[in-house]
Amino acid sequence: MAQPFVIVVCGPTASGKSQLALQLALRLKTVILSADSRQIYREFDIGTAKPSPADQALVPHYLIDICDPQETLTLADYQLQAQQLIEQLPSPLLLVGGTGLYLKAITRGLLIPRVAPDTALREQLQSLGQAHCYQLLSQVDPEACQKIKPADAVRTLRALEVYYVTGQPISQQQGENPPTYPILQIGLGCDTDVLNQRIARRTQAMLDQGLVAEVASLMQKYGPGLPLLQTLGYAEIKTYLAGKTSLAEAQRAIALHTRQFAKRQRTWFRGQPDIHWFDVADSNLFEKIWDLIAAAFAV
Repeated sequence: MAQPFVIVVCGPTASGKSQLALQLALRLKTVILSADSRQIYREFDIGTAKPSPADQALVPHYLIDICDPQETLTLADYQLQAQQLIEQLPSPLLLVGGTGLYLKAITRGLLIPRVAPDTALREQLQSLGQAHCYQLLSQVDPEACQKIKPADAVRTLRALEVYYVTGQPISQQQGENPPTYPILQIGLGCDTDVLNQRIARRTQAMLDQGLVAEVASLMQKYGPGLPLLQTLGYAEIKTYLAGKTSLAEAQRAIALHTRQFAKRQRTWFRGQPDIHWFDVADSNLFEKIWDLIAAAFAV
């Protein structure tokens, strides 16, 4: 098989990645690999802005609906599945999404310790408190402490978990092994006010499509304590269903939290090299992106 090449479409939420990817996939006669950490879960559809069944029928999508909601898919699991698909499927491939670590795992070939989450160990460590855990980490992996802030409980627990499971510091198991095949990264951006308007429209669209019913059904099936129901869009509707807020207030909260999330995404992607940025408000957006792809890969 010929050497693969990958076209990445990235950017903040509501920037139009899925629609652009669909257009490109149809022109290139190729498939789409999702890089979204919530679209991997079955049944979480409307609130994750998952491609519609019609869009998925139009263009094959991979790495969507690959987990049950109670399951945990680690970054290493995602990376392995994505890398296997890139090697197996005909190129060019489109890798599309807004989960920065998923994209970085592929484009930079992150070396990730393949250690599954250990709930019992994490509970033991959490009972010690973050200050104590961070002190432990400073003793067993001082190099990791240089990159992990004292208040970062998530990364502290993960570093300790890897150390106690493998006997080796996480800092010695990380690094990068970039792929040898070519990768073209396309970023979608726009003025903040424009993005905020897009977020407001998409929030309304999700409600129109039945987000409240989706959340109610998931709560009934899995219980309100399911971790995925604490995430953006679902947590706010869950609060509404509990009678603690109005639907209008929940809608405003979703839009606000989505704007905050988009800001964090923009900061992340701006810090990544090799992304070619395009303004989604450009009337010639598709043509300009197509010209870049044609020049890079002679398609």
